[in-house]
Amino acid sequence: MMFIMWLCSYIGLPLNMQYPTIKAVFFDIDGTLLSFKTHEVPTSTIEAIEELQRKGIKCIVSTGRSINSIDHIKFLDFDGYITFNGGYCVTHDFEVLSRQAIDASDIQSVLDYAKKQPLSFSFMSEQEITIHDVTPEIAGMYAHLNLPVPKLVNMNNVDTSSILQTNIFLGPDEEKEFMAKVMPNSLASRWTPLFADVNPKGLSKKVGIDIFCKHFGIDIAETMAFGDGGNDISMLQHVAIGVAMGNANPEVKAIADYTTDEVDDDGIWNALKHFEVL
Repeated sequence: MMFIMWLCSYIGLPLNMQYPTIKAVFFDIDGTLLSFKTHEVPTSTIEAIEELQRKGIKCIVSTGRSINSIDHIKFLDFDGYITFNGGYCVTHDFEVLSRQAIDASDIQSVLDYAKKQPLSFSFMSEQEITIHDVTPEIAGMYAHLNLPVPKLVNMNNVDTSSILQTNIFLGPDEEKEFMAKVMPNSLASRWTPLFADVNPKGLSKKVGIDIFCKHFGIDIAETMAFGDGGNDISMLQHVAIGVAMGNANPEVKAIADYTTDEVDDDGIWNALKHFEVL
């Protein structure tokens, strides 16, 4: 994208010729659609999505959240949902396009590890979210996201084949060793120092985007995405126009094609106008 912008400028073409025709836009939830300050979707974002849909542009959620934790944004009537960082993709009518669970041996390994030494974690399936060892920091994190603290997991009654994602509450310095020893078949990504999202290896929001592009018959060159966290990087690098929110992590801004304003300062609306999608 940056090369196209430079080339147009170098050969004297109007800058508005640089922008691809967008047929699908993918949105992260926390810190992108939803404000951390108000726990609501800004009015400008609501208006932007409604305008995109009037123009026939597909609007698809792409989140690390569980399929059971998206009630905050369902009123916007999205065309599809990438949840569990690509592990569970469903259409507007909740037709399942893709489902991939974590290797059962990795889940059993987490349970065995937690029985021997302290570890906070959550398990997410299609049916529920459960958690083990709730610290004050974890309770504060759920409050920050405006979500209830999940019920406690029954350590002796877990369907290890049903877990689509787990959150492992440990710092970045501990992550590499833990993943190598405890969850070798899985991959960690994070948007906060407090915990890592863990999904099957090879899975990401990028994979979810490809699933929806195939479903709708849209070329990746006709896509745009918005995000703010580490688990958004693969998505922003994959689409034609990857936009980092103004409140995004530095590493996200570094790989994005464009950094817009913060979620509370009409970031989504402003970027869509900038790239002449609206």
